[in-house]
Amino acid sequence: MIINLQDKTAAKYAHRPREKPPPPAPPPQTTKQWPGHAREPTLIQELLALLAKIAVIIAAALLLFNFVYGLHYNADHGMYPSLKDGDLVMYYRWNKDYHAQDLLILAFQGEKQVRRVIATAGDTVDIREEGLIINGALQQEMDIHHKTQRYAEGIEFPLTLAENEVFVLGDAREGVTDSRIYGAIKAQDTLGSVIALLRRRNL
Repeated sequence: MIINLQDKTAAKYAHRPREKPPPPAPPPQTTKQWPGHAREPTLIQELLALLAKIAVIIAAALLLFNFVYGLHYNADHGMYPSLKDGDLVMYYRWNKDYHAQDLLILAFQGEKQVRRVIATAGDTVDIREEGLIINGALQQEMDIHHKTQRYAEGIEFPLTLAENEVFVLGDAREGVTDSRIYGAIKAQDTLGSVIALLRRRNL
């Protein structure tokens, strides 16, 4: 007689119930957050972030108005009536490619002044009894209320401008310090071209 050991082993353990696997461990308790939702910042963090933004804006403004733009408070009468005492002038430092009738700002003896470009490189400027003459043509300046005259202590005329030179005058024309005193100036020696004017009086 042949006894099958496998059948006997199976019969021996057939009455035993099958053991169940232990239940999985519960996940650790965490604060529920939506996907991509960061924790709300505290009041101090919000204030620090605001101060940082303000500091960046101030730094950008300082850089902008020290290297790109400039502001000038006008305190003389040399450009009256186009520019009055107390007006605020904004100028662009990087534009020095001037043409006739442009307004520019320059420094003479430590003082900033706004003046109008009358002639550029290659032009010949003369001032005679009849008035301002550019390249032999008498200038009809509709917005100028005073006659253009020479100064006894000024430069000699006629004057032909060299490369990169400009000749400037004040619109008031009488008692104004301009190229009739200090002559033609190099464009690169100016501070920039006037791009905006804020009239602070008689608005």
